[in-house]
Parts: sequence; C-alpha cells; structure tokens
Amino acid sequence: MVNEGDFVAIFNSIHRVMKAEALLKGRSVPMLLIPAPRNISADCGLAIRYAATDRETLESLLAEAGLIPESIYVKLDGKYVKAGARG
Repeated sequence: MVNEGDFVAIFNSIHRVMKAEALLKGRSVPMLLIPAPRNISADCGLAIRYAATDRETLESLLAEAGLIPESIYVKLDGKYVKAGARG
C-alpha cells in the first residue's frame, strides 16, 4: 500500500486526519487516506500517504490550515524513517 519513497503523515485524531483529507481533496492534491502502518504509532489509526513530488505542496497546505501532522515518515529500504523538516 505504501511504495518506496512515499511519505506518510500521522495525525493525533480522526477529526484532524479527516479534515486534512477534505482540504487536500478540495485542492486536488494527490494523496490517499490509508490505515496507519502497524509499526508507526497512530492514535487514530489512519494516515495520509503521498508521493515525494507532492510533499512541498501538501505539507504547505496543511501548515497554512493549521493541520500540521503529529509526525511524518518516509518509506526507505522497506522501513519507515521519520522525515526531517522539508526545505
């Protein structure tokens, strides 16, 4: 479900992840609402998956809306690694 190099944004509540999904869909940003990967802790159980090519746009829109994820991971070599700040 998550491809190599994809990012996964974890939120601390179902309300926030659903709000983020609605915002991103409304702006036609490519993303997918997925069950949070088992080895990543997520209180709400859902996460947003997106490609590296969409990272800047997606994360900027979330920040502008006050929907900053609790954490962001990237899948590298089959493992989830906490992503650093973009830029």
